[in-house]
Amino acid sequence: MDISAILISLRTAVLSIVITFFLGVLAAWGVVSMRRERVRAVVDGILTLPMVLPPTVAGFFLLYIFGVNRPVGKMLIEWFGIRVVFNWTATVIAAVVISFPLMYRSARGAFEQVDPDLIYAARTIGMSEWRIFWRVIMPMALPGVASGGILAFGRGLGEFGATAMIAGNIAGQTRTLPLAVYSAVAGGDMEGAYAYVAILVGISFIIVVSMNVLTAKERRGVRPKNRK
Repeated sequence: MDISAILISLRTAVLSIVITFFLGVLAAWGVVSMRRERVRAVVDGILTLPMVLPPTVAGFFLLYIFGVNRPVGKMLIEWFGIRVVFNWTATVIAAVVISFPLMYRSARGAFEQVDPDLIYAARTIGMSEWRIFWRVIMPMALPGVASGGILAFGRGLGEFGATAMIAGNIAGQTRTLPLAVYSAVAGGDMEGAYAYVAILVGISFIIVVSMNVLTAKERRGVRPKNRK
């Protein structure tokens, strides 16, 4: 079993969830704060689109954007010396794009469940919007936001289609655990495939348990309100 696939997957998942978490939270709060329903619906559709698209289609668009002969890809190479395609950076980008909708949708749902009376009360005592967000909204929505982060982490760790399109399947460089499973099966190395699958199943089980724990805490948090 090639341990590099495990390390690459963990590095990719950790960095991608840091990026996805903050982008998802900011995007969710921005959409929730919009007052025009039509604009909100359009923006929400765009942000959610990667969740319903086949991963290979999302990977195709990423390849089209960051290809070495495309404007964005060429600019990154000429200005910053960064080549995205078939590089480890591409695995992070693919994981962020595919896992972002889960983070965004979970955070948005959590923000929409915050009692608006608490926000109005904070405004009446002169709190700024930024302070209201961090002192009132985020603590109330934290279980749902954290659940979204766990889901997004798992989705980024298990990403296959978009990663294969933009990053390739280069051993020791871009081969993540899902790609390692595919390569092992294609090469007839069933023992290696079993090992990779066992690791992915174990991580997935931990993610599911963590989700259940956070969901239970969220339900306990809203129970007093329901009793009133």
